[in-house]
Amino acid sequence: MASEATTVRVGDREVRISSPSRVLWAEAGITKGDLAQYLVDVGDAFVRANGDRPISLQRFPGGIDGEQFFSKNPPKGAPDYVRSVTVTYPSGRSHPQLVVDEPAVAVWAAQMNTVVFHPWASRAGDSDHPDQLRIDLDPQPGTDFSDTVPVAQGLREVLDEVGLTTWIKTSGNRGLHVFAPITPEHEFLDVRHAVIAAARELERRMPDRVTTAWWKEERGQRVFVDFNQANRDRTMAGAYSPRALPHASVSTPVTWDELPDVDPTAFTVRTVPERLRSTGDPWQTMGEAPGSIAPLLEWWDRDLADGLGELPFPPDFPKMPGEPPRVQPSRAKKTT
Repeated sequence: MASEATTVRVGDREVRISSPSRVLWAEAGITKGDLAQYLVDVGDAFVRANGDRPISLQRFPGGIDGEQFFSKNPPKGAPDYVRSVTVTYPSGRSHPQLVVDEPAVAVWAAQMNTVVFHPWASRAGDSDHPDQLRIDLDPQPGTDFSDTVPVAQGLREVLDEVGLTTWIKTSGNRGLHVFAPITPEHEFLDVRHAVIAAARELERRMPDRVTTAWWKEERGQRVFVDFNQANRDRTMAGAYSPRALPHASVSTPVTWDELPDVDPTAFTVRTVPERLRSTGDPWQTMGEAPGSIAPLLEWWDRDLADGLGELPFPPDFPKMPGEPPRVQPSRAKKTT
C-alpha cells in the first residue's frame, strides 16, 4: 500500500510529514498536515520568539485527546540541521535539549507529534542566565480572561517604574503572559526573586484583584501571579505555539493598545497566519533594549527586611534555603 507521507517545503529544506491527514484537534478538524503548514506560515515570527533557546516539546502521538508526554531530549533520528544544547536542571543533572534555529526545525518537531513548544527564558549559549523576565497571570475559579486585563495593565505600570519595557501575549488559554527583556547577568533564583518583588508590589496595589498565594485554598477569586514559572526548567507555551485545547488556540502576541478588546479564542491555528500577514508581529523588536532587574532586587531586599521571606517552590524542587514548609495551610493547622 502506498505511503500517505508527504513533503513540506520550508525555505530551502524539505521536511517529510508522515500521516498528514491524522486529526490532532478533533473538534476543530485540524490535522498534522495543517499544523505543519501553520508552522511554515508563522515560521519567521515563531523562530524570532522561541529560537536559540533550550526548548521542551509537548508531544501528542494520538491527537490532543490522547496520550501526551514532554520530550526534553532531542528525539532520535533528528536531521543534521537540528542542534541541541546541554542545560542543568534543578536537581543538578545536566542533559541536552533541542534548540530551534529555523522554521524547518519546528516543522520537523510537528512531524514528531509536537503540539506545544515550551522555550526556556535563557539563550542556548548561556542557559544559566535568563534574558527574559516572564510573569504568568493565571485567573482563578470565579475569574476569567477579562479579569487579567487590568491586572496586566497594572503590572505594566509596576515594571515601567523600574525601567523595564513590557510585552504581552495571550497564554492560549484563560490567562496572559507578560515579558520583559533583561540583561543576562543574573541566575534563575535572582530572576524569581525579582518576579516575586514585582508580584508583591502589584498585590499591594490591587489586593482585591491579585494574589501571590501559592496554595489554591488561599487565592480566592483573584488573578494568581505565578512566580514559580520564573524557576529554572519552568516554562510556558511559547509565542505562536499552538495549545492542546479543543479549538486549537495559539499563544499570541498582542499590542498593549489592542489588549482591552482582545478575544483570546479568536487566535487559532487557522486564524493567526492571516493576522500576522495583515497586522505584522507585535513582538518584532522585542529584546532590542533589555533592562536590569537590579531595582526589583532592591525591592526584594526591602521586603525581606520587612519580614516577607521566601515563597514555596514547586514540589519536585529540592528544599531551598529560607523556604516555608511545603504543606498547605489547612493541613498544617490540623497537624498543629
